[in-house]
Amino acid sequence: MLVARYRHRLPADYPMDRIRARVAERAPAWDVIPGLVFKAVTVEERARGAAANAYSSLYLWRDAGAAAEFLIGPSFRAVIESFGRPQMETWLPLDVSLGAATTTLALSEETRLVGLDEDLGQLRETEQVRGRDIAGHPGVLATVVGLEPVTWRLTRFTLQADRGDARSGPEVAHLAAPGLAALRGL
Repeated sequence: MLVARYRHRLPADYPMDRIRARVAERAPAWDVIPGLVFKAVTVEERARGAAANAYSSLYLWRDAGAAAEFLIGPSFRAVIESFGRPQMETWLPLDVSLGAATTTLALSEETRLVGLDEDLGQLRETEQVRGRDIAGHPGVLATVVGLEPVTWRLTRFTLQADRGDARSGPEVAHLAAPGLAALRGL
């Protein structure tokens, strides 16, 4: 599997209704993309408490080949034509834990550096236990922790059905999840 994300920071006066219309028009096509476990399209809006306007997508791909097909295909070309070529962040998943929620409204993110002396095997085991614990909370759809080995950052993304304290964080405007059922083993 592979976790990937890009984010477009938008001007303070950008009409965010245009982003929401774009999501409503284009996002449902992602519900049938081969190799995609899920794609969370997120919107951050200053008018709703975010630090800045932004539009981003968080992906969990079944494999790197499916992610590569997306990057060279027409869907990503449309992103580039509209917003320019974004920096694509990638992580190697150490854990993917699924919760019982069926919808998601918010995305939370926690990031930390991995210490030089940390045992990576122990880190993975600890994060798997933590992932199962987080996924067991009511309102959690999924939690994914990834290791980015260029700067050695560990990042946990959690998709939640309730915005709760995350009101200023990213709102999930659309969740395409064509591979989630297969990951659940259904």
